[in-house]
Amino acid sequence: MSDAKLEIQMLHDRVMVKINPEAGERRSSGGILIPATAQVAKRLSWGEVCGVGSHVRAVTVGDQVLFSADDQFEVEIQAQAYYVLRERDLHAVANTHPEHGTGLYL
Repeated sequence: MSDAKLEIQMLHDRVMVKINPEAGERRSSGGILIPATAQVAKRLSWGEVCGVGSHVRAVTVGDQVLFSADDQFEVEIQAQAYYVLRERDLHAVANTHPEHGTGLYL
């Protein structure tokens, strides 16, 4: 077997998202650190798009997307965890070229 590196190409409407490792912990408005293991309700997560399939229309590589990590497929590549999901499973996108925004910024 050769040691050639293979480039990963996403298919159809699939999106590959990288999660920020610090994304699980957060701070309350009073400054209290809330660990990732403390879950009160289902939380949506922000991640960075690392790859898109040929039928993806609303996001591009580098966009920040909001999605539910529950019920998604996780894959590890070179010791980094990624999620693979369908474009329709994304709830929001934050990018530098918005068409219709909410007026909120990351």
